[in-house]
Amino acid sequence: MPREETGVPARRVREPHQNLEWKRTPVTSTFTKHLNTQPLPDEQRERILAAPGFGQYFTDHMVQIQWTGDVEAGTGQWGDPQLVPYGPLQLDPAAAVLHYGQEVFEGLKAYRHDDGSVWTFRPEKNAARLNRSAQRLAMPALPETVFMESLRELVGQDKDWVPTGDGQSLYLRPFMIANETFLGVRPSREVLYSVIASPAGNYFGEAKAVDIWLSRNWARAGRGGTGNAKCGGNYAASLIAQMEGDAHNCQQVIFTDPDRDHAIEELGGMNVFFVFDDGTLLTPELTGTILEGVTRDSIIQLARDRGMNVEERAFTLDEWREGVASGRLTEVFACGTAAVISPVGRLISDDETIGPDNAQPGEVTMSLRQELLEIQTGRGEDRHGWLTRLA
Repeated sequence: MPREETGVPARRVREPHQNLEWKRTPVTSTFTKHLNTQPLPDEQRERILAAPGFGQYFTDHMVQIQWTGDVEAGTGQWGDPQLVPYGPLQLDPAAAVLHYGQEVFEGLKAYRHDDGSVWTFRPEKNAARLNRSAQRLAMPALPETVFMESLRELVGQDKDWVPTGDGQSLYLRPFMIANETFLGVRPSREVLYSVIASPAGNYFGEAKAVDIWLSRNWARAGRGGTGNAKCGGNYAASLIAQMEGDAHNCQQVIFTDPDRDHAIEELGGMNVFFVFDDGTLLTPELTGTILEGVTRDSIIQLARDRGMNVEERAFTLDEWREGVASGRLTEVFACGTAAVISPVGRLISDDETIGPDNAQPGEVTMSLRQELLEIQTGRGEDRHGWLTRLA
């Protein structure tokens, strides 16, 4: 049965520039509520929920918590948490985030279960990753208990925005931005944490195999960079390659590491898996340039539960090509919070196409996708206690 998260002590995170422990940053978990006096009328909300798309509409409220301190000294204070009407942020033109990109974010979903309750999937993993990303970007850690409470406050208030359609959810976007008015190059001494929510349909529509573009000219991240942090710069760096893919009718783009025999890295916003005819499931190892996906970790666990041999290692473009040619590589799929699991058809570049023209979603791909969705929606057994009730 799903469990309900009761909160755990705040994590202590090391400073990004010094091998010292952070001083504990106290924050109350009691939220001040300033409710929206003009929420969207019910009939308009229902029209949106009938076909929400992805990231186009937003709920009536958002969470805000302001931090002030000195990251380099390991000191600081989170202010009072607030639930406020959804609306524009007020930023000074000199806000640090606008000039130096000091920001991090997360993405997770809330699902409506058959009894009307609302649950989310492995949020403690998102809380931990947010703090790892914040550490890499020289930003303060947010206590995990406060992260959890921020989700509960927002979803509890806006639970009518959680859709009920097949594959639909309420997408939650926690984020931190450096909002100090200062143009000097140092860690910001003011940071805003916020959570917004958006009803979401299936990211790629129905589960059909998508073509992906092989980026030969651009990199998403590099060794020693921010590849394993969830920050906007990584996604911005992938957009020019995504545009190339769009021009070749590809729905996503994938990157390789030319310094490691073109080892496969990840897609612009998703991890990738390879299924072989001997029952092996392979995914690129985490080298510091690949985001440690929550969905990726969950798929590895579900595959091992089935007795599959799971390998995390470097996997090169040549191996992909040879695997398809020999017939040993039988399925490829991508995964992430937004898309869950998306079958991959062909890998396309300027000089070659790898994979059949009529690729269909594979049996292992669709079976894992179904199992994961059933757990998330409460229709399957939650053997690992991955679910947390929000409302």
